[in-house]
Amino acid sequence: MTGHGGGDYKDLMVFLAAAGVLVPLFSRFRISPVLGFLAAGVLLGPGGLGRFAEAAPWLRHLTLSDEAQMRQLSELGVAFLLFMIGLEMSWERLRAMRRLVFGLGMLQIGLCAAALTGGFMLLAHASFAGAAVLGMGLALSSTAIVMPVLAERGRLKGLVGRSAFAVLLAQDLSVAPILITVTVLAALAQGGGALDATVLSSALFTLAPAALGLALLVVLGRLVLRPLFRMAARSRKPDRGSELFLAAALLVVVGAGVGAQAAGLSMSLGALIAGVLLAETEFRREVELAIEPFKGLLLGVFFVGVGLGLNLDVVFADPVSVFGMAALITAAKAAIIFNLARVWGLPVRASVETALVLGPAGEFAFVILGAGMVEGLVSPGLAAVVLPAATISMFTIPLMAMIGQKLNVAAAPPPADGVAPAPTPVDPPRQGAVILVGFGRVGRLVGDLLAEHDQRFIALDTDPATVAQARKDGIEAYYGDAGRVEMLALCGIESTRALVVTMDAPTKVDEVVRAARAARDDLIVIARARDDRHAARLYALGVTDAVPETTEASLQLAENTLVDLGVPMGLVLASVHEKREQFRTVFQAAAPAGRARRPNRALRRTPTPSKA
Repeated sequence: MTGHGGGDYKDLMVFLAAAGVLVPLFSRFRISPVLGFLAAGVLLGPGGLGRFAEAAPWLRHLTLSDEAQMRQLSELGVAFLLFMIGLEMSWERLRAMRRLVFGLGMLQIGLCAAALTGGFMLLAHASFAGAAVLGMGLALSSTAIVMPVLAERGRLKGLVGRSAFAVLLAQDLSVAPILITVTVLAALAQGGGALDATVLSSALFTLAPAALGLALLVVLGRLVLRPLFRMAARSRKPDRGSELFLAAALLVVVGAGVGAQAAGLSMSLGALIAGVLLAETEFRREVELAIEPFKGLLLGVFFVGVGLGLNLDVVFADPVSVFGMAALITAAKAAIIFNLARVWGLPVRASVETALVLGPAGEFAFVILGAGMVEGLVSPGLAAVVLPAATISMFTIPLMAMIGQKLNVAAAPPPADGVAPAPTPVDPPRQGAVILVGFGRVGRLVGDLLAEHDQRFIALDTDPATVAQARKDGIEAYYGDAGRVEMLALCGIESTRALVVTMDAPTKVDEVVRAARAARDDLIVIARARDDRHAARLYALGVTDAVPETTEASLQLAENTLVDLGVPMGLVLASVHEKREQFRTVFQAAAPAGRARRPNRALRRTPTPSKA
């Protein structure tokens, strides 16, 4: 931004004001925040309030003027989105999805590009090279809008979300080859259509750095990422937040993106690779938690940038052409994607929903069309109509997602014989893993016993060395602070069956119990207590069971003493269990009123006393 003083931050202030006013207003009326940011871009751009700036100069203070900087920030926002998507992936999952990515995804790009190319040649009388650039650019969909919209509607983890992600991943992988193809088409156009050695060598020299850069990103990521975040974990102070992880994550995203750009790839692809590599480490949850707010703000910048790019003068000058082109592009792509999804075995309802959200154009269309205009392949007149049409089609993605989901639900088969399906239980059985907080000597012993009885668990610890050793032993362990509700949510507390706290720091145990109870009131929470007073405090916080170290040690000493003195084992165990239940009854008296007490387990635990 240019200028001095407060003018340097004018665009930032305007953007933050829009994020703080317009987006909550849209959310209040249950309208997608994505539409709020898009509308803010249109309203605050040169085609919105900027149109009246000459009559009212004070309106210039309410408009966004530095489009170049907004574009750079929005590109960073898309990179962060892809990085977060990568954190939820793994090489194994990518291999499992290869049929969708390299089959459905790549075929979608080819067929949509071919159909759109033919359409532009037939209807717009564009040259083959220009039509091909338009077709390839518009064949791609918007990862930056589709993924957040599907996540917002809870569709990301289902069949529709997986299919859409596979196609979008294939599209992201194809950006570099498409840009290379644009360069080849430009060379062919200059050479009169002859594919000589110069053209082939130019394409090879363009592709080689991309392939080399991709390989270097993977190798360097495997070597650097884990030591980098381990260093951040060791330097972290107990009373500090996630600043170090945020700084390290920023370095990784920006570094991987810039490195990918230098190799001729897209910044978002570099960030995606970094996320996939980091997903294999124990720090993925902590990084995801640290970066989430930052990613959301930058994505907002991207959506505002899309709104800024909408040229309302062109829309008002020929609305039929612009809206008609947007409708034709969306309809043609949706029809092709629907049929391909059916060929790949997707159900009709999932195919419809996937086709609708992927039908509109995407953000990479602007990159590819810009390259085509620079090379002289796309005429400015045609681009002036295509770009607003692409932008308007992107505006419809939240609406398409809503329509697709409603059609999906409405098309559900009716119950057989007119019998209504059985109601879903109020408290369905939980199928998730047990969350084991603290994986020192006590935590590892608990984990060994859980594994011995085929009970899946996830370990959480704030010691990077402990987590690294657990992962070497084949245990699903993550670095993270379980005292934060957000961290527990990332570890699946909504579906977990129980949470066990084994840490030896009473204050930290209290924090974890509070966070667990804030996340779920019905969760089984079992915590290690320092002594009887700590146990009573934990019951007051809402634990299901508290195990005080001093009490258990005393009971164990008493048990061993009585057995060594010759008292029959059965009588000893009965008296120990009875004493334990007496202690538990006293501790539970501190539990909040209304919280259900655990049944007295002495009756079912106590063996039959020996008569010897």
